[in-house]
This record gives sequence, structure tokens and C-alpha cells, in this order.
Amino acid sequence: MPLIPEEPQIHESAQGPRAASAAGRPAPTPRPVPGPRSAATPRPGHPGPGPARPTPPAQRPHPGAGQSPSSRPENRSEQRTGPQIQLIPAPADGALDAAEEAVDLLLESGRAPGDVLVLTTGEQHPWTAHELSFGEAAYWAQEAAGDDVFFAHASTVERAATRPVVVVAVNGGADDVTARALPLALQRAGVLLIVCGDPQRINAVLGAGV
Repeated sequence: MPLIPEEPQIHESAQGPRAASAAGRPAPTPRPVPGPRSAATPRPGHPGPGPARPTPPAQRPHPGAGQSPSSRPENRSEQRTGPQIQLIPAPADGALDAAEEAVDLLLESGRAPGDVLVLTTGEQHPWTAHELSFGEAAYWAQEAAGDDVFFAHASTVERAATRPVVVVAVNGGADDVTARALPLALQRAGVLLIVCGDPQRINAVLGAGV
């Protein structure tokens, strides 16, 4: 099924200079609702739950006792769904701005920078171009370190490791690059894939959708 834009959530308190429309640029795009947070990534200052205390041997139930097949842990793991997909409508020349706004909101909501991978289908992000000027080895070493937001071109998505959140800015480029990159980006997204771009173009490129 084609991607359907989710109802945007406007973060009123976060509207600042980045949200203002520059000359010749389209109106600011809606910001995404932060995706689910993994248990391993608690908010700063709010540590996650400590390790569970072991059950005293005398109180330990027999494996499977009193549990229906659907409630057993091995069955719960089989019922997990794939990553959530979110579409933020934006024209090609505003897709990168929309992606950066999405990253800002993710970080403000407590996501660790190393949780986020940003891909562009058209022109490279300025950070990508700058870091590649020091050589590909140093550039990809930063991706492997996984301690900060990483920006890459969609044509290189196969070299990127899986991260909880992948943001794709459909900011131009050939249709075949977009058609190939989006399914791969979905594979790289652990819990959330955010696609910023023209919904009509994205759905036309994908056909039946992601």
C-alpha cells in the first residue's frame, strides 16, 4: 500500500529560526511524532529500570505452567511488528530542511544522536561532503563508531549499519536511486523510518509502496 502521511504534530515551543520560511523556500513542514524508544535508550536524567531481581527458587513456577501458548515469551517475540513508517510531506527543495527538523525533534525527545541515520537521495548533506573531503576511511570510521548522527547519500545505504531511526530526505536524484534506497532504509531502521518528500513522487516511485 502507498505511504500515507500521518497526522502531523506541531511542536509549538520549538518553532524558532529554523522554522521561519526563507526567501524562495516553501512554508515550514510539519514535524514528526517521535517514534518508540528502545528500553536501552532512556531519556537523559531518567535511567531505565535496573535488572530484574531473580525469583526465589521456591516461588519459581514450572516453565509454561499457567501460561497459554500465546503468552509465552518465545511466542511474543514472533508477534513483533516491523518498524513504524512516517511520511512528512515536503517539496524536493525542502526535504532536507524537513529531515533536519525531524532529527532536531528526535534529539529533543531524548533520542541518542547515535540512534539516527540520515540519508539523502539527491544532493549530499553539507556534513557528508565536508567529512568525505578527509577521505572515505575517516568518514566511514565515524559511521562505525555510532556515537553521533550520521549523514550519508542513499546510494551508499548498504554500507550503513542498522540504527533505531532512519530519516530519508527525498531531495531529488534519479527515481531508481529513491526506489532502491527506501526499501533498504526500511531494513536499516530498527523502530522508525521517517521519509521526507513529495508523497505523490514517493508513491509513484515505489508503486505499491514500502
